[in-house]
Amino acid sequence: MSDRHHVYFVPGMFGFGRLAGYDYFNHVRTALAQRFDDAGVEVGFEDVPCPPTSSLRFRSRVLAKTVSRTARDDPGPIHLVGHSTGGLDARLVLSPSANLTLAPEVMSWTDRVQTAVTLNTPHYGTPLAGYFATVSGTRLLYALSLLTVVSLSIGEPSLAVFSRVLSGVGSVDSLFGGDLKLVSRLTDSILRFVDASGRKEITHFLGSVRVDQGAIIQIMPEAMDLFNAAAEDHTGVRYASIAAAAPPPAALHFARRIRSPYAALTAALYSTLYRFAAERPAPYPYARPNDDEQRILSGGIGRLVDDTSNDGIVPTLSMLWGKLLWAGEADHLDVLGHFQDDVRPGQHVDWLASGAHFTRARFAAIMDALANFLLTSH
Repeated sequence: MSDRHHVYFVPGMFGFGRLAGYDYFNHVRTALAQRFDDAGVEVGFEDVPCPPTSSLRFRSRVLAKTVSRTARDDPGPIHLVGHSTGGLDARLVLSPSANLTLAPEVMSWTDRVQTAVTLNTPHYGTPLAGYFATVSGTRLLYALSLLTVVSLSIGEPSLAVFSRVLSGVGSVDSLFGGDLKLVSRLTDSILRFVDASGRKEITHFLGSVRVDQGAIIQIMPEAMDLFNAAAEDHTGVRYASIAAAAPPPAALHFARRIRSPYAALTAALYSTLYRFAAERPAPYPYARPNDDEQRILSGGIGRLVDDTSNDGIVPTLSMLWGKLLWAGEADHLDVLGHFQDDVRPGQHVDWLASGAHFTRARFAAIMDALANFLLTSH
C-alpha cells in the first residue's frame, strides 16, 4: 500500500477547526474520506487552529508548526486545503521566498507537499477588507464572526431562538451603525443558549477577533499586490482553486428564501457585504481568466463573470490561482457544505440567505473535483 496521505484543512476569516462541539470542515472531511476510501488510498485529516483574523504571517507559522508536529515522522504526501484566507496561509508557508522566522526543521515537511488547493480565497484581495478596517466595519466583522460561530454550532432548532433574539434588535443599520455595546448585549443574549463549555470557547474566539485583526489590512487589494510580488509558488507543488459567485442581491430574489427573522436579517447582511465586495479598486486588477477559465466560470455560474462578481466576501476573479477545478453559483461558506438543504433539513446549516440556492449536487461536484486533483497528484 502507498504511503498514507495527509490533508490539512486551513480555515479562513470567520473560520475555525472545531469550536463548541462543531466541526467546521465536517462536510468536506466526510466527502473526501469517502472518495479516498473508494480509491483505496489511506488518508488522515488535520484541522489547523489558525486564529480567525490574525496576520497572514502569524497564521502561516501556526500552519507550519501544526504540520511539523503531526506529520514529521510519517513520510506520506501532504496536501493543504485552504478556505478563504486559509488559502493565503498555504501559499505563504510554501513560498521559498517567505521568512516565517521558524527553525529549518519546522519547515522540513514542505518538500513533501504535493498539492495546495484554495477555496474562495482572495488571492488579489477583497474591497470588503477596506470596509472592515473602519469603525463601523469592525463592528460588522465582529457581528459576522458571532453569527458564523453561533449559527453553525448551535444549529436547528436553536436557530429559532436565535431568530427571535435577532428580530428584537431592529434594522441592520441600528446593529452595525450604532454603539458597540449593542453588539455586546446581543452577544450576551445569544450565548445564553450555548452550554457553558461552548460559551467559553466562543467567547475566546470572539476575543481573538477583537484583539488581532492584522489579516484584515493584509487582504486589501493594495496589500495583496505586494503579497503576490513577494510570495513565490513552490516549484514542486501543484496549485489549484475553487471559485464561486453568488447572485447580486435583489428583494424579489430573496422573497422565496426569507422564512424567519434570522433569514431576513442575514439577507440584509448579505446585501451589504455584496455591495462592498463589488467595489473593485481600479489600480489593482484581479486575475484575467484565460479562455478555458472563462468557459468554466461562465458555464458553471451561468452568467458573465466580471470584476463585480463575488460570493458576498471575495470577488470571484480574485479567487483564481493555479488550475481552476470548479466554478459555480455559491456564497462564501456554501462551498464547505454550509448551505440550506431542503432535501435533508438539519444536515446542513446555512450561513446567509444569499439566494444562491446551493445544492448537495453542487457540493458533490466540488468534492469530486477536489478529490480527483489530490488523488492524481502522486
